[in-house]
Amino acid sequence: MKHFYYVGEQEKHNIFYRQPMEFSKHTPKKILAYALGALLYTPGTREHISKDVLSGKYLSGSYAGLTSMVLCLEDSIGDHEVKKAELNVITQLQNLARALESGVLSRSNLPLIFIRVRNTLQISALVAELGSAAYILSGFVLPKFLPENGELYFQTLQDVNDRYSQKFYGMPILESPEIIYRESRMQTLLGIKALLDQHHDSVLNVRIGGTDFSGLYGIRRNNETTIYDIAVIRDCMADILNVFGRSENEYVISGAVWEYFNGNPKILKQRIRQTPFRQGAEETGLQIRTEITNRLEDGLIREVLLDKVNGLVGKTIIHPSHIKTVQSLQVVTKEEYLDAKAIIESAESFNGVMKSSYANKMNEVKPHYNWANKILIKSNIYGVFHEQQSFINLISSKREERIFV
Repeated sequence: MKHFYYVGEQEKHNIFYRQPMEFSKHTPKKILAYALGALLYTPGTREHISKDVLSGKYLSGSYAGLTSMVLCLEDSIGDHEVKKAELNVITQLQNLARALESGVLSRSNLPLIFIRVRNTLQISALVAELGSAAYILSGFVLPKFLPENGELYFQTLQDVNDRYSQKFYGMPILESPEIIYRESRMQTLLGIKALLDQHHDSVLNVRIGGTDFSGLYGIRRNNETTIYDIAVIRDCMADILNVFGRSENEYVISGAVWEYFNGNPKILKQRIRQTPFRQGAEETGLQIRTEITNRLEDGLIREVLLDKVNGLVGKTIIHPSHIKTVQSLQVVTKEEYLDAKAIIESAESFNGVMKSSYANKMNEVKPHYNWANKILIKSNIYGVFHEQQSFINLISSKREERIFV
């Protein structure tokens, strides 16, 4: 699998100073943790999951670019649908495994697949039912994760990994009342951190359940505001980043879900700057900006940019029209790349301050070292833009017949 595989080779050459690398579930965790990008959630009851992958739905057109997905057996289905969803998920994954083994599906076109379970019993039962097809899974999403249930989750993961000679990762979701309620938050977060540190090699991402947090307060952001505009959620996210984003024994933390995808009339003035869209062909760029903002992508873009500046990587999505926007915004700029490269290369012999090659900032080797390491990992996974290129060049790739459905 590789990000932006839907872009033609000549266009990639024009857009990327450094092109994205290939990755799979067997890629070292340190790199793979950054690679999920736009993680698409789909209900486990959906009967066309394997058909959508096999038909090439995610290889071209408006939904191109899928590299990771979650089949959900938790909040996206009714309690009365659990058995039906379990059987369907097993069927869909076995279909994909058969397609791989027969050569109908290429491994490079198979996204990383995770299952969001309700409990540990589902993990053991699903892996057993999948049998020889279990290798198609990359891991499990662990909802309502707390110190009280977390140890059993990871014990179960270790058991199935040992029993079936697999490497299934766990992705805890922080979304419970104990985490957002101020009086219990820090004790709970530190308890979770201590638990995850014991199983660090099995934790791929830490994910934030913005929808569940909002629901506890009867809050729902609209399509023109970001999760950061909700004070109580922003406050909680700051503490999550404080605990799990520290450089020592750090975890990759992913952005909260963006839940809007249809075009209602806009209320607020468009707030995306015109500058990135003016680069290159100005008239075409501004037309693309209008199309994006008319489809409510401005809220998503602003939220992803805020995710990035706060150290989050990737995002949970619930509609494939968000894939290109989220993934394109993960690409590293050439300026970031050259700064990071200079910092890392200087670290062994020089620990002071040096002027950026762009002559617009000072790079301090010691305080910027961890930032530089992350940038270089992301540059391998998502690539590096040429100067004067930006996310809009990927969204408007010439091989695409249209930008949005």
